[in-house]
Amino acid sequence: MAAYFIAQYVVNDPAAYAEYGQGAGPTVAAHGGEVLVFDVAAETVEGTPPGPQTVVIKFDDAEACKAWYNSEEYQAVVGIRLGCTEGFAVLSQSMNAG
Repeated sequence: MAAYFIAQYVVNDPAAYAEYGQGAGPTVAAHGGEVLVFDVAAETVEGTPPGPQTVVIKFDDAEACKAWYNSEEYQAVVGIRLGCTEGFAVLSQSMNAG
C-alpha cells in the first residue's frame, strides 16, 4: 500500500533550506520516492498550520518511506531542514483503516 511523507512548515532560513534541498532531493529518487507536491504557498482551509510550505512524497509502502527517512544519506541532511524550519512531518498510508 502506498505511503506518503507529508511535511508542512514555515522556512525561517531560505539559504539553509536551499542547501537542504540540494542534499535531500537525490535521496528521494534513490529510495524510489516521488515528489507529488511541493507548494510554498498552500492555502489553509481548516485549522492553523505551522506554515504554508507543504511537501508530499509518495513511496511504494511505509517500509520504503522509513528506509529513506532513516537512510544515512537523508539523515546527513535532515538536520539542516529541522534547524531552519518550524513545523511537522507525518507518514501516512493510503486507505489505512487501522
